Amino acid sequence: MERVLTIAGAAAQGSAGIQADLKTFQERNVYGMSAITATVTNQSRTEKKIFLRTIEEIEAQLYTAVEKVGIDAIKTGMLFSTTIIERVVTFIARNKSPPYLVVDPVMIGKMGSQLLADDAIEVLKKQLIPLATIITPNRLEAARLLNKKIPETVEELKAYAVQLHELGGSYVFVKGGKMEGKAVDVLYDGESCHIYETEFVDTIHTSGAGCSFAACLTAELAKGVEIRDAIEISKSYVYYAIKHSLSFGKGGWAPFNQQPTACFIILVNKGSGGGVIIII
Repeated sequence: MERVLTIAGAAAQGSAGIQADLKTFQERNVYGMSAITATVTNQSRTEKKIFLRTIEEIEAQLYTAVEKVGIDAIKTGMLFSTTIIERVVTFIARNKSPPYLVVDPVMIGKMGSQLLADDAIEVLKKQLIPLATIITPNRLEAARLLNKKIPETVEELKAYAVQLHELGGSYVFVKGGKMEGKAVDVLYDGESCHIYETEFVDTIHTSGAGCSFAACLTAELAKGVEIRDAIEISKSYVYYAIKHSLSFGKGGWAPFNQQPTACFIILVNKGSGGGVIIII
C-alpha cells in the first residue's frame, strides 16, 4: 500500500485539513499519516481560534513518519508561519523528497480565518512551491500569490496559471469555482492549458473540498496514476462528495461527504483512441 503524508492544520469540526485528508486517503486506499501544524477552532466560546503546534512537535511527527513507515508522496496544506515552512522545506531536502509533492497553498478558510501569515507568503513562493510536483490554489489564493485582482474569466484563470508556473512548480492547477455558469478549473503543464468543466453544484456544503481534492490527487499520484487522469479522478471524487454533502443543521459552511458513494464510474478521455473506464 502506498504511503502518503499530509502536513497541515487540524479542523476541530472534522470537515477540512488533516481530518479531511485522512478520510480521503482512506477512501482512495492509501496509508495516510499526518503532521499537524495547528488546530483551527471556529467557535463562539473563546476569542482565540488558531493554536499553533511547536516546531519540535511538528518535526517529531515528520520524522516519525519517515522512520516508522516511509513516504511515497507528501501533501502540504495549512503551514501558517515562515518558520514552519522553512522546517518543512528542510525536512524534504534532508529526506530526498519523495517523487510527488502536492502543495495546496492554504491562505484563508471558508469562515474567513487567516491561515497563512502575511510574512510567510514570500517564503512559500520562493522555497516550497519550487519543489512541488503540482500546486492547487483556488482563484483567491492565485490572486494573492501574484498580487493581482481575483480572476473573473476563464482567460484570466489561464493567464494566472501560466504566471504561477514561473514560481517553479512542475504543474499548476487553479480552481476557478463558478465561472460562466459552470465549475471551471485550469491545469497548466508548462506548455499548454487544459480546461476542466463540471456542473456547478449550488450549495454551501463545501467545507473541505479544496483539501480533499489535493489529498485525492496526492493519493492517486502516489499510486502511479498519470497526472491528468489523477486530476479527473480527484475532480469526480469532489463533485460527488459535494452532490452528496452532509448537513447537521448548525448553519454556516457545512461539510461535504468524503464517502459520497460506495462506487462510481468516470470516463477518462484518451484522445481519439477512445477511453478507459475507471472504477472509483
